[in-house]
Amino acid sequence: MEGVRHGNVREIEQSELSFPAQRLTNHRRRRGIYVLPSFFTVGNLLCGYYAVLAVLTGGDGRLDNAAKAIGVAILFDAFDGFVARLTGADSEFGKQFDSLADVISFGIAPAALAYAWGVRSLVGDTYSPVRAVQEVAWLVCLAFAICCAWRLARFNIQGMVGGTTRYFVGMPTPAAAGGIAATVHFFKDPLESWRMAAVFLVAVGILAALMTSTIRYPSLKGANWTRRQPSLVIVLIALISWSIVFYSQYALIVLAGVYCCSGIVFYVVRAIRHRFSAPAAS
Repeated sequence: MEGVRHGNVREIEQSELSFPAQRLTNHRRRRGIYVLPSFFTVGNLLCGYYAVLAVLTGGDGRLDNAAKAIGVAILFDAFDGFVARLTGADSEFGKQFDSLADVISFGIAPAALAYAWGVRSLVGDTYSPVRAVQEVAWLVCLAFAICCAWRLARFNIQGMVGGTTRYFVGMPTPAAAGGIAATVHFFKDPLESWRMAAVFLVAVGILAALMTSTIRYPSLKGANWTRRQPSLVIVLIALISWSIVFYSQYALIVLAGVYCCSGIVFYVVRAIRHRFSAPAAS
């Protein structure tokens, strides 16, 4: 019995010694998994940083390169969330880190790009409409950056509609930034007419307002890509990818415009249905 007792004690001691090592190994494994989405977040932040530098540097093609960098940042942001959900690596740290990166890539960078592309090339004297447009421009672009940060803070607190992953409350910040980037990528050359600059600033203001609105926008987060999908979906994805690669100038601005209008259209349709169904229910 004594030998058995001593044997049990030795087994217990060995097991107690193994538990900390096992916990340390599991902790390291968890840290390794959580680092993986952070690489995509760093890539997102790097693209935003490059876009700001390209806007400050200026020169031929630099503004278009800044627009492309914002587009790549959108891809990094999408893969960031996808990898986090796929590996079960969602964390509060990752959420906050991603939001801070988004403020740079989808708030500061597109706001600076909108100002540089929209009004920096305008020429006029002190009392011309050009000067008035330039003075309004920095306020509108500042409002865009503020609305981006406000939108991200609200999302971190409230999440998505009804706790589901089907809809966003307000336009997502990558979509709003993509609208500006797609416009710059489509037209390339900076604006030289103060009238066109004024129209562009109105569009930037609308994007800022949509980010802070309560209009629902569809999300792909709820899509279960592990299930079998209809062949039409695969063909559609292939066509969109092919169009972006070979005709990005046209495909991206069409996609940005369609997504921007989709939330407004769905909002109007729901409002009309609610108005006509209310008397019938009463």
